Amino acid sequence: MPGIQRTGPVKNKRGSNTQSQPAKVAATKLAKASTKKKDEDDGTEMGDGTDEWMQRKTLIKPPDQLDLTEAELKEEFTRILTANNPHAPENIVRYSFKELLYQRTGSIDQLATHFMLEGNLLHQDSDEARRQKARQGYPEGMVPIATEAKEEKPDTLQAEVEEVMEEGGSEDRSDSVQHKGGKPEQKQTNQFNFIERGSKTLNNPLRQMGCQTEPPPRANFSATANQWVIYDAYVEELQKQENNKEKQRASMKKEEGKSKKKTMLVETQSDDITKFRKVTKIVERMVIQNTFDDIAQDFKYFEDASDEFRQQEGTLLPLWKFQYDKVKGLAVTSLCWNQRYKDLFGVGLGSYDFTKQGHGMLLFYSLKNSTFPEYFYTTSSGIMCLDIHPNLSHLVAVGFYNGCVAVYNLKEKSIQPLYTSTAMSGMLTQPVWQVKWQKDDMDNNHNFFSVSSDGRVVSWTLVKNEMVFTDIVKLAVGDSVTGGLEGLQLPNPACGTSFDFHKEVDYLFLVGTEEGKIYKCSKAYSSQFLDTYDGHHMAVDAVRWNHFHPKVFISCSADWTIKIWDHTVRTPMFTFDLNSAVGDVAWSPYSSTVFAAVTTDGKVHVFDLNINKYEAICHQPVVAKKTKLTHIEFHPVYPIIIVGDDRGCVTSLKLSPNLRKKPKEKKRQELPEGPEVEIAKMEKLLNLLQDPDNSSLG
Repeated sequence: MPGIQRTGPVKNKRGSNTQSQPAKVAATKLAKASTKKKDEDDGTEMGDGTDEWMQRKTLIKPPDQLDLTEAELKEEFTRILTANNPHAPENIVRYSFKELLYQRTGSIDQLATHFMLEGNLLHQDSDEARRQKARQGYPEGMVPIATEAKEEKPDTLQAEVEEVMEEGGSEDRSDSVQHKGGKPEQKQTNQFNFIERGSKTLNNPLRQMGCQTEPPPRANFSATANQWVIYDAYVEELQKQENNKEKQRASMKKEEGKSKKKTMLVETQSDDITKFRKVTKIVERMVIQNTFDDIAQDFKYFEDASDEFRQQEGTLLPLWKFQYDKVKGLAVTSLCWNQRYKDLFGVGLGSYDFTKQGHGMLLFYSLKNSTFPEYFYTTSSGIMCLDIHPNLSHLVAVGFYNGCVAVYNLKEKSIQPLYTSTAMSGMLTQPVWQVKWQKDDMDNNHNFFSVSSDGRVVSWTLVKNEMVFTDIVKLAVGDSVTGGLEGLQLPNPACGTSFDFHKEVDYLFLVGTEEGKIYKCSKAYSSQFLDTYDGHHMAVDAVRWNHFHPKVFISCSADWTIKIWDHTVRTPMFTFDLNSAVGDVAWSPYSSTVFAAVTTDGKVHVFDLNINKYEAICHQPVVAKKTKLTHIEFHPVYPIIIVGDDRGCVTSLKLSPNLRKKPKEKKRQELPEGPEVEIAKMEKLLNLLQDPDNSSLG
């Protein structure tokens, strides 16, 4: 009967299989009670109508069911279940940039995960489970169970079974309650039945972080990788390996006294150091840009909104400050931007105190790293000028205080110059104040010009491994002469301090002298000057042609004045007194009427003749007191300037919107742009100042 099973036969003392009398009585009563209980629960009565609901159901066959023969029904179909993923790709070939070849991937992931759930279950024999039971006070080997006591009436069937057992007596078993001394047995609980406490973690608020950079140049590229492309790539790589082996063999033959293994080890280490040095420089620039992120943001995006309330005046915003520890006691004697790499500029360091001459330095700084120069060269004599080649940015011409000129090659690892003038090759006898690169000659040889205090304007041509010099002009002070040997009268030489070449006419150039005169010269005439301008009564520190107008040039002097000239007229058009010695002046590359100058009192003066023809629209001190500014340069692209002082420091400044203001657009008219507009602005000023009667300037 369901619910209770009969006990097995018991063997008596005589060996016959009989059951005990109490057991038979209990089994009979239990069977009757079970049958009665089931009938009451089902609520059914057994009668004559039982055959009606026990009849078999009739199966209805669908019309489209397939009829199979007995042989087809008995046919077996074998299916093999494998662990391979049918959707996983095979024979995957990828290009390895590390090995520089195509490689086949070794392992293919065949795992397909349909469901994954992480649980927090503990096994009862684990250390964590034992610690939890010890904390809850349970003895060893017992596991608690969460149960709820429910008061329910005993089941009728269970009551009857207990009644039968009482009548028949209980068997003497070893595991009974009476055998254990009347102690109830403790139930073992399910080791996985537990309740986890609810927890709440603190999530930090998200912060937006990012950096703003110029987007890199992009280009569309498409190619098809077939067998021929792969074959050509392997052939090219094989050719490179053979070339490298030939180079290594040649270098091993040149080195004497070293074994082959040591040579190969040194070459490998040098290659590794070179790669490490490049990576280190990139990481250093990233760290510096993150450190001075506020300055980088100002350089790129800051515009002074207060300019709207200053009418015509503007301001200068300080940016980076470039200073090297080893330049103490040296002054900035020259500045020059690199025309190819817009963030790189060169700095020449020497001394203007002629009683304290010593060594010099040539530094190259980048706007990406203001804490340390990209290149640095130490020289035995102070550097007075430098110029970077406009096309070949690795060639740098340098002039020294001892009269020597040199050319450095930034691509070479040597700290010595590539070319150097000597006493045998026309070395100058006085300090070289300025050098300028010129176009290549007829034989495609590079050449540059220099001017020095001995009155010579010399052309230097780079021919193979030497520099060939040619004297272009020898400066002289008017008609004055000096007595020579045997009564010979020699012209008194003039001291050249600065010069500049015309932007459009190659043979035309200007030379400023220590006597305050400016000479207009030609490369074709070495014995006479085209014109002379008497504008200053002290040394001319700088003279520069305008970037846009072919007739206009500017000059500055230690007599506190800046003068703007028309080279067809001998008198200046504009004269500005700055109440201090002017160290340098420069035209802006974006406007024909804007120029800036530095004075020895530590101020920067910015003029715009189109806005104000009488005074500067910005005069601002940018260095500490008792510090003199020596040189200034405009950036060729960005609205910033760099100024150097007599303590070897270079400061970069950003021009406010008023200092680079464009003319306002008229209604329904587009504002014209280009060099023609800048030429027209300067031409308008010339027409206003020119006197038509005597063709002189008022």
